[in-house]
Amino acid sequence: MSIDLATITAGDVVAERTVELSRDSLVRYAGASGDFNPIHYRDDVATSVGLPGVLAHGMLTMGLAVQPVVDWIGDPAKVLDYQVRFTRPVLVDAQSGATLHISAKAGKVDADAGTARIDLTVTFADQTVLGKAQVVVSLR
Repeated sequence: MSIDLATITAGDVVAERTVELSRDSLVRYAGASGDFNPIHYRDDVATSVGLPGVLAHGMLTMGLAVQPVVDWIGDPAKVLDYQVRFTRPVLVDAQSGATLHISAKAGKVDADAGTARIDLTVTFADQTVLGKAQVVVSLR
């Protein structure tokens, strides 16, 4: 799949998604990643170390955030660079879970290189949880 560079300009929203997380999601991710830190599934442990409650894994949040971009470009190999700063935790309530909102916007398009920098905005409870979240993708 090739994306027409002429149709993408800085500021264009290229993908959006809302993701629902549950405690079950965290347990499944722990099994897949091998990260069984109990702050990701036990309230008592999370609060005993000063956290407000059970937190989603940072790498889970990071992976969920980039997926709409991967779906948009059609090939994970077209992700050339991806980086984020973790700015706020995602608290996952035992009953209501957590809702992440992801918006991917073209930040810079380099027609000569055939690349675009996609800026991600990822929010939970109306607060940004990833700072400087940027994905560089090949558009060829």
